[in-house]
Amino acid sequence: MKRSADKMLITDPEKAFDGAEKFVGDFPFSFFYGRKKIRGFGALEKKGFETVKEKREGLETKIFRFALPDGIEVRLKLGLWRKYGVSEWTVFIENGTGRPSEIISELKTSLNFEGELPRVEGIMGDHDNFYRPYSHDLTQKPLSFYNDSGRPTHVTFPYFDLKYAGRGAMLAIGWAGSWKADFHFDGKKTLYEAVTPADMRTRLKPGESLRSALHLLFPYPDRKGNLSSDLWRRWFIECNMPRANAKGEALKPFSTAFLAYDTPRKNTDGSLAEAFDSWKPSMDKMIAEGLKADFRWFDAGWYCAPDGRSTDGSCYENDWFATIGTWELDKKKWPGDTFRRSTDYARENGMKTLVWFEPERVTDPESLEKNYGYKKEWAIYPKNPSNPAKPRISNNIGDPECFEWTLGRITKMLRENRVEMYREDNNIDSGPLWRQLDGDEGEDRRGITEMKLICAHYRLWDEIIKCTESYGGCSFVDSCASGGGRNDLESLRRGIPLLRSDYDRTSTGMRLSMTASFNRWIPFCGACTREQTGQIDMQGKTDRYIWRASYLPVLNTSFQYLNDPTLNFAMLREGMEEWKSLRDYYLGDLYVHTPWRPEKDVSGFAAFSYVIEDGKKAAILAFRQEKCSEKTLGLELSYLKKTKTYVFTDADTKKSVTQKGSAKLRLDFETKRSSKLIFVEEK
Repeated sequence: MKRSADKMLITDPEKAFDGAEKFVGDFPFSFFYGRKKIRGFGALEKKGFETVKEKREGLETKIFRFALPDGIEVRLKLGLWRKYGVSEWTVFIENGTGRPSEIISELKTSLNFEGELPRVEGIMGDHDNFYRPYSHDLTQKPLSFYNDSGRPTHVTFPYFDLKYAGRGAMLAIGWAGSWKADFHFDGKKTLYEAVTPADMRTRLKPGESLRSALHLLFPYPDRKGNLSSDLWRRWFIECNMPRANAKGEALKPFSTAFLAYDTPRKNTDGSLAEAFDSWKPSMDKMIAEGLKADFRWFDAGWYCAPDGRSTDGSCYENDWFATIGTWELDKKKWPGDTFRRSTDYARENGMKTLVWFEPERVTDPESLEKNYGYKKEWAIYPKNPSNPAKPRISNNIGDPECFEWTLGRITKMLRENRVEMYREDNNIDSGPLWRQLDGDEGEDRRGITEMKLICAHYRLWDEIIKCTESYGGCSFVDSCASGGGRNDLESLRRGIPLLRSDYDRTSTGMRLSMTASFNRWIPFCGACTREQTGQIDMQGKTDRYIWRASYLPVLNTSFQYLNDPTLNFAMLREGMEEWKSLRDYYLGDLYVHTPWRPEKDVSGFAAFSYVIEDGKKAAILAFRQEKCSEKTLGLELSYLKKTKTYVFTDADTKKSVTQKGSAKLRLDFETKRSSKLIFVEEK
């Protein structure tokens, strides 16, 4: 009896890949071409097959080529991560004919999972939901997700853990635009359907192309304990994360330092305050005090306005937010080659530099056209802005000319100043503007703007990475979209989220809450730099509790090294050195020992273990939160082996205790809002 392709992918991913030539006709992907639904590829004319050598070690890829009756080409790119038994696929459709295609719609992956008691677990997205976890019983009702905002991981999150019949599968959608996913149980099997772009219905003009999302299937053998989380994090770190540099070295935890607040100048939300005369005293003091970071963080506001003005943050029109688009250094703040001198000095002292950009938004297109060669027709103006005086205007990098102009402005600044890391933000929900431009193109073009822009955006990052690699910089970018808005799977093959959210700057309760949920899915990330007095609990100050709540693979620091006479340098050095002592642990298996709590519930404990070397070593971070009335926390350390002996060392007291054959640990906290760091090592 013939086994369907979705059955093979789920139960025998290696066999499905190795024998894909036999099963590709029934592949679990469909789309409409005109009024006809194309299911799999069996009815299409076969045009070729090839095995592709990928740059990513461990990824094997096959490409199958087909043709629709009118000559439109369809390609299936099928991949296998053999070590982990993980499948992935993307479908491409290209019009190489001389006439428009039929209407193409509903690019859909459909998978059937046979088994009882299905449950979907995952987290919601950033903004509004703050990575709140959920667990949904599909025997009670179906589950659906939909995101058309233009920022794919705000509010919703396209990563899922489907548990069923004693086993499970992790599923992910890699697309930086709109998407929808549905789970439905019919009593015997669960149907998973994922569509990207969410509502596309378009004809392709001659020379145009489109693609589906990157779809990922990660089956795992059983649902006991921490297995699915361990496997996912290991695969993500080894296979999905970008490399550190052109040599292909693995990306390791690093720290950043934000200098903009260490001046008497006005600062709103970026580096408006930093200038040619302020950076060196701050950097010298930071280095002298033993607080040197791996990267100097250079954020928004460094550029001149489109009309050439220098900005000072004195009002909205003169702030970093309303003066986007030139990507040219403000000559008043940075005359001559002073910024290049600052990056050279950082390198001489063992530090790299990252710089903020926002290429998908522009302000004052008329002045950009007059002064910098921009074309006004590249700007997508909202027809009915919520605030007509302050419209949010999108930059159409899906237009080839606009793409080249934007890329050229960015890479010129990066190359001239030898900036090692490109940091990107996106402070606009572009989805409504995409759909507006679709309408301007005429009938049957819904989704084409999104398609062009997202494909161009991936290409933009690829070209920027080539640029920074060419002079010894990073092989990755910082992925930010008002915090955690662009953490889709494919974006995170090029980028990492230095800031997993804009919100975890507000309190340690928020920060611990997000670590307990987000870090299971996205292992390499950082928390937001503390920006203002009143954030992170201590009226602008820091202590051991805040440091430990902030320990992540990326440690972002922001202090007034010169302009705060009360700054406790000894405390800062202690925190920096302790974070460094944990660097080998952050990318290990993550165990969350305590129930997830929302950010405002600080009445309990929070505790995590980072486990490495197959359980031989671990680091435990535990917190008695501000309103926790209990004094004692008991932990079940399931990663320890009962036949082994372990040494537990308290990082504060330096005292060690040896235990044999026990996976239990008791921690006593004398006061509320206190923390413990315990190192565990097999003897």
